[in-house]
Amino acid sequence: MFTVTLTSNPAAPALEPAAAEALRSAWGGAALNWLAPNLAVEFAVAEMPGNRWQVWEDLQSLRIDLNVQPTEGRRKRMLLADMDSTMIQQECIDELADEAGVGDRVKDITARAMNGELDFDGALTERVALLKGLPESVIDKVLAERITLAPGGPELLATMRANDGYAVLVSGGFTAFTGAIAGKLGFDENRANTLLIHDGALTGEVARPILGREAKIAALEEISARRGLTEHQVIAVGDGANDLGMLHRAGTGVALHAKPSVAAQCDLRINHGDLTALLYLQGYARDEFTSPR
Repeated sequence: MFTVTLTSNPAAPALEPAAAEALRSAWGGAALNWLAPNLAVEFAVAEMPGNRWQVWEDLQSLRIDLNVQPTEGRRKRMLLADMDSTMIQQECIDELADEAGVGDRVKDITARAMNGELDFDGALTERVALLKGLPESVIDKVLAERITLAPGGPELLATMRANDGYAVLVSGGFTAFTGAIAGKLGFDENRANTLLIHDGALTGEVARPILGREAKIAALEEISARRGLTEHQVIAVGDGANDLGMLHRAGTGVALHAKPSVAAQCDLRINHGDLTALLYLQGYARDEFTSPR
């Protein structure tokens, strides 16, 4: 048995009942189960529809995300989340680079690395080198003035933790940021790279080993085992090429507003909704959400 989930952007709901009913009828699905009016609906089908991606493409033009997944075990016990452009709306290294006056150069490298065009470790080393001499105090300035939480994140964390979920923030970015974001959102733990600092300024280097794609997979393996969970009980979310390993290994791997080359390698994609879409994918209705603390 499979569950078909249709979602749209909470800021501009675009899911018309007629469109949902037409798809349900065409695919011979069970009755519609509305999770949120004009925003999220699901229905069951006996098998994976053969024209899933053609329909997905058609619905994208209507600002609707279509996802199909096995019904069994949809509700997960652990969230493994990327930070930059996933739980927050920025890339922290790009914001630091703006403060250092090398923003355009660093942003280009970041975009290429996240798209899988560059080796992650090499790209991170190159970008951090351009930050050499930047005052350590700029980190707090960027956190206060430039970093914003991604919509739906607080509800996602609060709801999963209220339902005995464990939450881990795992980033190719920096602990100076993951610590603050993890604390603000309520993650149970966080992993990231460490910027080296001497005499109050960035040295232009990052501590080794660099946390990249393989380290995110290791976090999935180690933490799920420690918690007595299987990898199938994990939902992972990210947007970059360095997230693909954990997205493929987790029971549910979601590409959220991902780079096209990354999304193309994932079965579950959210392009129009926010982070609450991860709750709808697990079968939570809007009235089951827990309010953020």
